[in-house]
Amino acid sequence: QVQLEESGGGLVQAGASLRLSCAASGRTFGSLAVAWFRQAPSKEREFVASINSNTYTDYADSVKDRFTVSRDNTKNTVYLQIDSLKREDTAVYYCAARTGYMTPWDQAYTYWGQGTQVTVAS
Repeated sequence: QVQLEESGGGLVQAGASLRLSCAASGRTFGSLAVAWFRQAPSKEREFVASINSNTYTDYADSVKDRFTVSRDNTKNTVYLQIDSLKREDTAVYYCAARTGYMTPWDQAYTYWGQGTQVTVAS
């Protein structure tokens, strides 16, 4: 079993930066692929970014210029750095993990955190 816990969300002004964290416990974290998803009010959950055990990364086209995903296996943590925040970034951000390859398909992920709210004010 893997437990995931997101943190770092909050209310910020447009243009600011945030770093979200996804802390994992329960098994060998370094072997897992981890992804970030977000869900805005009244919208479907969408893929944001992912990182695999070899630190290869993938991003949604809509965020690739402003979002950076990274991991620190010594801390069992994956980070999502968000720069130049926009109002449309307002959402609950979830991290998810799975064994095997990374994918933008949310149904492939086994383990999920509870989410952290990011609200961007103009």
